[in-house]
Amino acid sequence: MKWNATLLMIFTTTFLLAQTSPTEASKVQAALEAKAEMAENSIVKNLSLVNIGPSIMSGRVVDLAVNPDKPTEFFVAYASGGLWYTNNNGIRFSPVMDQTPTQNLGAVAVHWPSGTVWAGTGENNSSRSSYAGIGLLKSNDMGKSWSYSGLPDSHHIGRISIHPQQPDEVVVAVSGHLYSDNPERGLYKTTDGGQSWKRVLYIDEGTGAIDLVRSPDNPDVLYASTWERERNAWNFTEAGRGSGIYKSADGGNNWTLVSGPGLGFPTGEGTGRIGLAAFDQHTIYAVLDNQNRRAVDEEGSDEERLEKDDFRNMNVTAFMALDRHKLNRFLEENNFPRKYRAENVKDLVRKGSVKPEDLALYLEDPNSLLFDAPVIGAEVYLSEDGGKSWKKTHKGYIDGLYYSYGYYFGQISVAPYDKNQIYISGVPLLRSGDGGKTFNSIDGENVHSDHHIVWVDPNLAGHLINGNDGGVNISYDYGASWIKNNNPQVGQFYAIQVDQQQPYRVYGGLQDNGVWMGAHNASESDRWHQSGEYPWKSIMGGDGMQVQVDKRNANIVYTGYQFGNYFRLDLENEESSRIKPQHELGEAPYRFNWQSPILLSPHNQDILYFGSNRLHRSMNQGADWTTLSPDLTTGGKKGDVPYGTLGTISESPLQFGLLYTGSDDGLVHVSKDAGASWERISDNLPQSLWVSRVAASKHSKGRVYVALNGYRWDDFTPYIYLSEDFGNSWKSISGGIPASPVNVVLEDPVNENLLFAGTDNGLYVSFNKGENWEMMQNGMPNVAVHDLVIQEREKHLLVGTHGRSIFRADIAPLQKLTPDALQKELLIFELEDILHSGRWGNSFSPWSEPSTPGIDAVFYSRNGGKVTASIQTADGITLSETEMQADPGLNVLSYDLAFSKTGKSDYLKKYKVPLKEASNGKTYLPKGSYKIELKLGNNSMDQSFKVK
Repeated sequence: MKWNATLLMIFTTTFLLAQTSPTEASKVQAALEAKAEMAENSIVKNLSLVNIGPSIMSGRVVDLAVNPDKPTEFFVAYASGGLWYTNNNGIRFSPVMDQTPTQNLGAVAVHWPSGTVWAGTGENNSSRSSYAGIGLLKSNDMGKSWSYSGLPDSHHIGRISIHPQQPDEVVVAVSGHLYSDNPERGLYKTTDGGQSWKRVLYIDEGTGAIDLVRSPDNPDVLYASTWERERNAWNFTEAGRGSGIYKSADGGNNWTLVSGPGLGFPTGEGTGRIGLAAFDQHTIYAVLDNQNRRAVDEEGSDEERLEKDDFRNMNVTAFMALDRHKLNRFLEENNFPRKYRAENVKDLVRKGSVKPEDLALYLEDPNSLLFDAPVIGAEVYLSEDGGKSWKKTHKGYIDGLYYSYGYYFGQISVAPYDKNQIYISGVPLLRSGDGGKTFNSIDGENVHSDHHIVWVDPNLAGHLINGNDGGVNISYDYGASWIKNNNPQVGQFYAIQVDQQQPYRVYGGLQDNGVWMGAHNASESDRWHQSGEYPWKSIMGGDGMQVQVDKRNANIVYTGYQFGNYFRLDLENEESSRIKPQHELGEAPYRFNWQSPILLSPHNQDILYFGSNRLHRSMNQGADWTTLSPDLTTGGKKGDVPYGTLGTISESPLQFGLLYTGSDDGLVHVSKDAGASWERISDNLPQSLWVSRVAASKHSKGRVYVALNGYRWDDFTPYIYLSEDFGNSWKSISGGIPASPVNVVLEDPVNENLLFAGTDNGLYVSFNKGENWEMMQNGMPNVAVHDLVIQEREKHLLVGTHGRSIFRADIAPLQKLTPDALQKELLIFELEDILHSGRWGNSFSPWSEPSTPGIDAVFYSRNGGKVTASIQTADGITLSETEMQADPGLNVLSYDLAFSKTGKSDYLKKYKVPLKEASNGKTYLPKGSYKIELKLGNNSMDQSFKVK
């Protein structure tokens, strides 16, 4: 195998930082205004997107605001799914922020007496999918309407505190940009309800405020925690000297550090995220993510069992002396390939091709390092003198709560009626009844394991409301048992896929909620509580990732979880086989992206492609692998996050072996010979950005699309490029899309001019290969779109959002909008036939609503205007008439299949057949052939349909 000489040169070059900068707040604001204008003028604004679920696995909750006097009434803030309200204890929720410019939230606070709601946008957890916000939003009517209230460059808001007696006095903790320094961090205060803000605490451009509590017995006493953190695409430093606890005794105007050296609270470089809870003005709890390393275990490891770390400093002589049975036990328990057993591994070490430390390195994928890093982790501290001194409440470590990623949690709660009863949120949810000396887990079987917030009822002991990565749970017995309250459709999808069944199924991988599948026409309702069968089914755990489905047999599914841990599933036989490509012992381990790309070849469904930092191919469904490429990235970068990985793969449907790859560090490569040679084609694109999508055209062999994403640089510029010559030259086609990072670009399989693009803030469509874009969000709020896929037989577009589950749109009309069609004054599209039912207009009982039919006539008008519609028999008898004002673009005329009074009379005169009136007073069309005729000015068109 030979490699392109130009390609090999890149692996000796110095890694260059991205030539990009954070998007200014003014540009973000201008983009939101432009998007609102696009919504008004879009030619597809009347084309509906329908949410198809799922809901039961829910999505990440970041905050709760509960009415203490009526705890059945509360708000739930989802990280990227918006704000939801219930007044019946979570039996049903309603979204209240769908008309606002963002669904990304970090905090919510309510002044219940006045009905004033504050929403802090931008998630407070610094995760890899924590989306930035736009500042503060305020509602004076319990979420019915919203106004903008400042702090546009805050990006991420940790907490909001409202003065209970003076609701216009509000203090806000701002953690700031996630991937770049910025001065708009710290604590801010308003005394005029958000008309103006004053920064009352500032540390530096890398340190923000993450938590904020107000004393229940003295609202002028507040405590806040600051957090120094630095996140890059390749590394997360989640602690620093700027982290600490501050106190204000004058309502938040002035602040004093109360966690300095000598006060009993850890300080220095290892001080991470801090969560706070105030029992009263003197009694304060703090949970700390201590990123300092643990002391070395002097007892050593179990002599009877070899551990990974035993090999790190082992010399060859000691390795060769290892007991064969103990070494084989280690190799088997750690899932080394069968070719690596004691005798042949010792032979490799004896020859010098492998070192003993390679056995440890072989196992160190990023997923294991999340759990193995020997940091101190979670610690709980208590001050009983108003922050003058602190003491740790417990001895030893609180193992299994934070691991190495405490940045993701950081919440502690104290019962208002018992200062010794506290709750700390992490991978399990822990409760202490003795002031933090000891803890016990109160996770339940129906409760997700990653917890972010616990509300403790001040008036009813044992009543808890818990927000976690899997939604909302409620307990009335201190967490001994839980209710699940997950009817909002707020799933955070990374990737989606469809199969070819009838009806077809939709698959998707979700943030921390595994991989699910369900029929595309399944309806979300509570009926499954009675039947016992929810219409969606979980088929994989972990963080759900990409999915590929064998077109010949939909029971064969390829999917998995984070960092390339993928499997071939046989759903019919309930079997799974691990398919992750493995490096050789002694080789540098492959680097796998959080969302590693896989692809079934469109030419042969036995051929599977898999991306690490290299491209791998299996000819037998993942059983064996051949590496097709050298490193197709810039070579990685030192840090604790995998970087220098492939994130997207595409093979041309028009030529086997015409392959494209895109990396997280900005490189795009093409191979025209099935991987025998590779050429870098990204030199003329913006450098070092995440290649979020590369897509070979379905219509032209040389055509390829690329989307670049600057999210990990806080660069929200949309980047989409088109090449007609295999990537030799590129043309920007993202003009007109308001500032928001692009996650996916998708070419339609029927209309080569039709493109779709998903961004961190919505969905767009182009009818001219990206020359112009239209907003396409009727029925879908401003939410991140992570993936798009088309079910070609049904002509459906499926939209995978990261916060509002999956939407479906019928794009058959869009596929017909060719350049010629777009110039027409009137164009009506094909109508679907409808099945007749004797239940139309009738109900089973006087207490149920009658069943009513309907048919939607979709039509296009270049300029819009007054449209007259008539529904006629096949031979021209008018049965019903109506008028509507058509917008420029697509329009939908809905007809209920009922006769008008005149139409019924004319029909009976002609056909003299009995027509039965339904119980709702309407008479519906009998079986037969009909047509809908539209007239606009001098133009008229009709389409036929049948009632079968």
